[in-house]
Amino acid sequence: MFIQTETTPNPDVLKFLPGREVLVDGAREFRTPEEGEASPLADALFRLGDVTRVFFGPDFLTVTKGEDAQWPHLKAPILAAIMDHFTSGRPLLLSEDAAGGHDEDGVYDDEAAQIVSEIKELLDTRIRPAVAQDGGDIVFSRFEPATGVVWLHMRGACSGCPSSSATLKSGVENMLKHYVPEVTRVEQTL
Repeated sequence: MFIQTETTPNPDVLKFLPGREVLVDGAREFRTPEEGEASPLADALFRLGDVTRVFFGPDFLTVTKGEDAQWPHLKAPILAAIMDHFTSGRPLLLSEDAAGGHDEDGVYDDEAAQIVSEIKELLDTRIRPAVAQDGGDIVFSRFEPATGVVWLHMRGACSGCPSSSATLKSGVENMLKHYVPEVTRVEQTL
């Protein structure tokens, strides 16, 4: 098994491409070792120490290192854990419930529901594929019809990335405002 690694715009995050499907539908982020217990692979990565976050995408995963950790010391054990997991045949997630996303998707009236649909369509077709190339993900959280504010959750390499606020404001906000005039601002949920 050959696992490629790629740097991301976030110096604390590396992207690992195992050359096979990682997560069938959507994406999943583990922000703590306790959350990681829902996945044998995430649990193994957290147990290495110096791992602070794990993110699974469709064909990649990203690992966030601790502040004092160095990639030259951490990369080999991470590669070994990934290889061990995929050659073992164990499931990625212990239960189907563990695959849950972050979409808060409230109840909207007809007009707001149409706006939310347009926002999600843009996110899925134009924004998320571009962000996934850098090992991250952006997920719709909610829309406030009265103010036009869209709340998005940044995951994977995007979470904590020094350039994430620029991506959110100059890239995502400008695109959403251009295609969906009802959008006035984009904010990040934490």
